[in-house]
Amino acid sequence: MAEPSGRDRGLAAVVLAAGEGTRMRSRLVKVLHPLAGRPMIHHVLSSVRALEAEPIVCVIGFQEERVREALASVSGIRFAVQEDQRGTGHALRCAAPRLDGFEGDVFVCCGDTPLLSADTLEELVALHREEDAPATLLAARLEDPSGYGRVIVDDGRILRIVEEADADAEVREIRLVNAGVYCFDWPVVEPLLAELEPENVQGEEYLTDVVGLLAERGRHARVSELEDPREMTGVNDRAQLAEVEGVIRRRIRRRLMARGVTFLAPETTLVDADVDIGPDTVVYPDVLIEGASTVGREAVIGPFSRIVDSHVGRGAELRGWNHLVRTTIPNGAIVKAFVRRGAD
Repeated sequence: MAEPSGRDRGLAAVVLAAGEGTRMRSRLVKVLHPLAGRPMIHHVLSSVRALEAEPIVCVIGFQEERVREALASVSGIRFAVQEDQRGTGHALRCAAPRLDGFEGDVFVCCGDTPLLSADTLEELVALHREEDAPATLLAARLEDPSGYGRVIVDDGRILRIVEEADADAEVREIRLVNAGVYCFDWPVVEPLLAELEPENVQGEEYLTDVVGLLAERGRHARVSELEDPREMTGVNDRAQLAEVEGVIRRRIRRRLMARGVTFLAPETTLVDADVDIGPDTVVYPDVLIEGASTVGREAVIGPFSRIVDSHVGRGAELRGWNHLVRTTIPNGAIVKAFVRRGAD
């Protein structure tokens, strides 16, 4: 029987989500911090699921049971536990038993990068297979590459990746940086994970060292460059959380405006990711629409209103300063200003 080509072989995915995220200064594990009404990791998984990968393995550790509970509604997830956080290479080794017998490509990303788009991930996998590469990584060119691992390339071939903590002055001048997103030919890369050594400033097993091990064997990884470097933004503290939240909410508003929704002052309006609004609806300034709320066609949402897990019917009008919680406004109804409906 002929061996399957790169285009035909299967695709699995691994999402690394075991870390605590100490810089968040929170009792809540980092990947569960809410962004636009969803836990951060749900945004990552939404893009990963567009790849139609099977299985999807989520590597968890800190607050393991809490993460399992938050992902209980996501079908098709397998869990692997990284009890000791010893680096990204070690995390992928922890996932390996959940991929036992898998012979295809494995996509890998982190659970704290919620701006990654499905299109970007699909392009990465497509390039990986077109090039028949042993590994392909997502990278970006930054004006200020501080804090990121530098990608050392020669004639399109990746020689190695150097983390900033281990880089000398010359390497730190390189502007091509690693986004921490990979596609691996699993039968080629899995055996290399056992060769990773914590011989670095952090004392961790770097997944990036796989690239160097491949190069030593004459098999070089490829690069897929990001058009919008913002997609690679990782959330490490509250300031980055706020920055990413702003980007996600702008994406939500743009998507709804493309469907025919009018926002009179878009930047003052906050709409959660699971909200649905029908076309020809007009939303006034300083409105919050949260949770699993829905708004029908041709509705009017007056200023300073808050709608939580509620339904506003077609052609209904909220005059403003309204507060709706788990309630339904019938089609064509008019709700006077300052009226509250539902639970407080």
